[in-house]
Amino acid sequence: MQMKKFINDPDNLTTELLEGLALANPDILELGEDNMVINKKLAEADRVTIVTQGGSGHEPAIEGFVGEGMVDIDVVGDIFAAPGPAACVDAIKLADKGKGVLYIVLNHAGDMLTGNMTMKQCKKQGLNVVKVVTQEDVSNAPRENADDRRGLVGCIPTYKIAGAAAAEGRSLEEVAAVAQRFADNMATLAVAVRGATHPQTGTLLAELGDDEMEIGMGQHGEEGGGRQPMKSADETAAIMVNALVKDIGIEPGEKVMLIVNGSGATTLMEQLIVYRAAVKELAKQDIEVVANFVGEMLTVQEQAGFQMFMARMDDELLRLWNAPCTTPYLKK
Repeated sequence: MQMKKFINDPDNLTTELLEGLALANPDILELGEDNMVINKKLAEADRVTIVTQGGSGHEPAIEGFVGEGMVDIDVVGDIFAAPGPAACVDAIKLADKGKGVLYIVLNHAGDMLTGNMTMKQCKKQGLNVVKVVTQEDVSNAPRENADDRRGLVGCIPTYKIAGAAAAEGRSLEEVAAVAQRFADNMATLAVAVRGATHPQTGTLLAELGDDEMEIGMGQHGEEGGGRQPMKSADETAAIMVNALVKDIGIEPGEKVMLIVNGSGATTLMEQLIVYRAAVKELAKQDIEVVANFVGEMLTVQEQAGFQMFMARMDDELLRLWNAPCTTPYLKK
C-alpha cells in the first residue's frame, strides 16, 4: 500500500513540523539550536526547570507540551530517533536558572543511551540535575523488572505533575520525589488494530490481519504478545482496565487518573466509547476516576488503536494535575 501523507522532502520533516509548531504558538514557545523547543518564559523562571527529549513523529508529544507549568525545553530527535547527548547537555545548561533541572527520559534504548551519556557529562561538569525515567508499559515486563518496561504516554502526565511542583517553588529533590512517586504508581497498556508507516521511508511498522487486534503493541510497532481476534469496546476496555488495576495494585475505594490516548487513526468517537466502558468497569470495583484525559497526547503516525493509562492518585497529585499550565496541547 502506498504511503499517502501531506509532506515535502522526507529528510526535512522534523525541521518543518517544529517550524510549524513555533509559528502556531508564538506566545508559548520558541525554537533554539539543535531542534530545541523552548518555553518562551524560561528566561524569567526562578524555579526548578524541566528538560526532556525524544524523537519526533509522535505529535503532539513531546514538543507540544512545552510551556509554563510543564516542560521548559524539549530536545527533539529525528523521526522515532533520540537526539544526541551534546544537545541535551546544552539544553540542561540553558534551562538551569540556579535551582537545578529535572531531566525526564522515556525508557527506550536510544533515549536511555542519550540519557545516561547526558548524565555522565552533567556530573563531570558539576551541573545540578536529577533524572527520572518513565517506564510504565505493563505488556513487555513485570513490575519487578520495571527497568525493562517501555515509556509510553505516561511521560505527559509526569511532566504535568513535575511542572506544577516546580511552579510551587519546591526544591529539585522535592520535585524529583513527587515525579518519581507518580511514575512509580502508573501503568499503561496499548492496543493496536492497524500499524503505522514510517513517514520518511514508507516502511510498515506492524501488520495486523483484518479481524485482529494486538494488546501490548509498543510505540514503534514492537510486538506485545497479545494478538487476538477483534473485540468490542466494552470487552477491550475491561481487559485493559483489569490488567492496569492488577499491575498497580489499586484497591477498592482508591482514586485514579485515567487517560485514553488515541494512537493517531482512532476516532474520538471510539476513544470516548472506550473511556465510558473503562469508567464503568472501575466503578464496579469501587475505584473512582478523579482525573482524566481523552484524546491524542502521544501518537504513532496513522496507527489505529489507543493507549490506556492509569495512575494512583491522592490529594497532592490531584492538586498538581489541576494546577494551571499553558502549552500548545494542554491548557489548564
